[in-house]
Amino acid sequence: MITIIDYGVGNINAFVNVYKRVDVPVKIAKSKDDLLDAEKLILPGVGHFDHAMNQLNNSGMRDTLDDLVLDKKIPVIGICVGMQMMANSSDEGKLEGLKWIDATVKKFDETKINQVTRLPHMGWNDVKPVKDMELFKGLEKDSIFYFLHTYYFHCHNNEDIMAVTEYGEEFASAAHHENKYGIQFHPEKSHHYGEILLHNFAKL
Repeated sequence: MITIIDYGVGNINAFVNVYKRVDVPVKIAKSKDDLLDAEKLILPGVGHFDHAMNQLNNSGMRDTLDDLVLDKKIPVIGICVGMQMMANSSDEGKLEGLKWIDATVKKFDETKINQVTRLPHMGWNDVKPVKDMELFKGLEKDSIFYFLHTYYFHCHNNEDIMAVTEYGEEFASAAHHENKYGIQFHPEKSHHYGEILLHNFAKL
């Protein structure tokens, strides 16, 4: 059972549709009571960091999520801004992050990007795993995913980097620490590559 955290940010239905295609049951959590029997969690996110953090903090689910993730060690995957929320803080906003992974969210340096339109980083790009992880099983070579972001996840500990992508400079497009996973790209918009990854998460 996959529990998708619905705090008013992110395209929940896109994830539901992917899991329907691979025959994995899904539950949507809009309150702390909906989280009580969670086995695996997805934290989606789009838009501005502070807005997403405010939405989650005001949802009534924050304390329960901290308990599930930090104490009960339930597997969780943060996606796009959902990944960035797992960091300590973001250059995009003033609020504290969830502090689930020791990282800071930083803005791309436009002077290093050799593109006509430099930001946001938008479109398909390579994702290269640097760890042998079950999440990327079957995706070790030539996998491309869809990105849409201006800020990136900077891990304070290199061992937490799970995959890298090049955009002006190399950045962590996926991170992992214990039961916590983060991916900057959108698997729900990445066709069969994203479907494989989300199915792998369900099997962890």
